[in-house]
Amino acid sequence: MKRVVITGMGVVSPIGNSVDSFWGNLQSGKHGFSLLDESFTRANFDVKVAGRVLDFPAQKYFEKKELKRVDRFTQFAVYSSLEALNDSGLDINAQGFDPFRAGVIFGVGIGGLELTQIEHNKYLTKGPDRVSVFYIPMMIANMAAGTIAMRTGFKGDNYCPVTACASAAHALGEAFRKIKDGYLDVCIAGGSESTINEFALGGFNNMTALSRSDNPDRASIPFDAERGGFVLGEGSGSLVLEEYERAKARGAKIYAEIAGYGATCDAYHMTSPSPEGEASSKGMILAYTEAGLKPEDINYINAHGTSTPLNDKYETLAIKKALGEAARKVVVSSTKSMTGHLLGAAGAIEAIVTAMSCKEDLVHTTLGYKVPDPECDLDYCIGGSREMTVNAALSNSLGFGGHNATVCFKKVSC
Repeated sequence: MKRVVITGMGVVSPIGNSVDSFWGNLQSGKHGFSLLDESFTRANFDVKVAGRVLDFPAQKYFEKKELKRVDRFTQFAVYSSLEALNDSGLDINAQGFDPFRAGVIFGVGIGGLELTQIEHNKYLTKGPDRVSVFYIPMMIANMAAGTIAMRTGFKGDNYCPVTACASAAHALGEAFRKIKDGYLDVCIAGGSESTINEFALGGFNNMTALSRSDNPDRASIPFDAERGGFVLGEGSGSLVLEEYERAKARGAKIYAEIAGYGATCDAYHMTSPSPEGEASSKGMILAYTEAGLKPEDINYINAHGTSTPLNDKYETLAIKKALGEAARKVVVSSTKSMTGHLLGAAGAIEAIVTAMSCKEDLVHTTLGYKVPDPECDLDYCIGGSREMTVNAALSNSLGFGGHNATVCFKKVSC
């Protein structure tokens, strides 16, 4: 079996469009939430806050004409992936580089939902002849992975896991396995999403999934007793995964090792996690067991931590089941307290956080937490970032449909 390491990372997020700015804002405890404009807050629309990507430099990798033919979620995906590739220092033109052993596995939960809203309005008001000829190839979720390959020339495995909020974590896990088992040498893995529009907010709100707070500082408050739903965010995260000996031979910088992966299903409900936490706890156990670790070896867990009443309670229970007595010593935090929920991109953004925590021995706070919940009684890193040794960590992602994915990260050792 091959070892798999992370040699490059790129990010688009509500709190920064580079790894440095993103990581710096996390450590400083700065969220990316703002009030929605009047088009959203009209009568009968009671969601007030979202996590938007601001100042996105699309022109860095796209000509103006191209932008009209590439949906925003794909723009995010290409940007973060090319940033990650540049960060990795990988020379795709080097002698001996085999493009058929370089893959792209990139998760998207929904795809071009805003474009669907726009084109559907055209259909209703102007007829079917006015629907854009680019609608289908722009909207479909797999176009992010396909476009990344077109930009990089990677000709190996290329596909798009679609497992709601676990999409990016599944992409990372599958890429890890492809390299570990010897099918690929390199893979760009991650996820992207951009669904902040009336159509999406209406749907999520009507199923009571979203926070209805009008205070950006108290809208996304994972594990807090007053939590009421998640804040919808957008963005993308990309990681270059590489076989360890290959990365070492070319002198690549290494952020962390991906050492284990667990994937399970609740087989319980369309939207609610299982109240027993059995399947999600099993995913964590599978991940750290594959990494050759025991519960007491896990220092940090980057939780799914959505700020919904059910997720945070049941995830806490699952962590206790997965780690036993060691759960009382592990530090847990939720990146969604500052980014909001990036849906299909969440697992990638949070994987970047977990890798950086291993590299820097630093864990970010769960921002906004004030009111303890007796059913959420672990150490959620309250009151600011914490300097601590992070030798091994888990990142959890749980998706509608009962999809669970946990990725295990280790500090790199020779």
